[in-house]
Amino acid sequence: MSTLTRRSTKRSEEELRALALQGSQLDDTDAAGVARWAAENFPGSLAVACSMAEGVLPHLISQHSPGVDVLFLETGYHFSDTLGTRARVADELDVNVVDVLPELTVAEQDAKFGARLYERDPASCCAMRKVEPLGRTLAGYEAWVTGVRRDEAPTRTTTPLVTFDEKHGLVKINPLVTWSLDDVTDYALDNGVPINLLLTDGYPSIGCEPCTMRVAPGEDPRSGRWSGLSKTECGIHT
Repeated sequence: MSTLTRRSTKRSEEELRALALQGSQLDDTDAAGVARWAAENFPGSLAVACSMAEGVLPHLISQHSPGVDVLFLETGYHFSDTLGTRARVADELDVNVVDVLPELTVAEQDAKFGARLYERDPASCCAMRKVEPLGRTLAGYEAWVTGVRRDEAPTRTTTPLVTFDEKHGLVKINPLVTWSLDDVTDYALDNGVPINLLLTDGYPSIGCEPCTMRVAPGEDPRSGRWSGLSKTECGIHT
């Protein structure tokens, strides 16, 4: 696992809110321009969150922030293809991939809460293996970049380009909000960026293996996540 690279001091909440307001005025169709703005305003204090469905966001940001920290939530439940994509992103792109780990290993969680908690209480499983580790890690940064897109699900249609993240106390940047899945895959192909083969095998949204199923053509891209349950988000973006 790589080490984190952060600036030594963090600006005040007032300063970060002002930057978030400034960023919200950017053109939401100019992802490269947003990436450049992020690099200029958050040198040494920027993190990219990446699920390793592909390496598009790390590649885009690294063009302006070489060596940027890329946070990968290593839940212990990933598809082998996802772990392979993570390895390629680390090897092929100018980024610093950081495995963000839960407090408990899968075995320790099973011993404490019972096996397959994701079946009985997926919200608690996500909270322990995704939400808490990410929140703990983000504490040292001033801004984080996500690949959330407005076309992914009804819960994401109003996603802002840049906002102040009240939950984590930093600026949240979503450069790909106006992109489609085709835009993402086209960028990957045009730029030789690693791509998770599951994307072309019926998995337009890739999470933990036990909680992710194939999606039929034309269905909500995230309908394969926690299929059959009322749950639609892990809690990171809500």
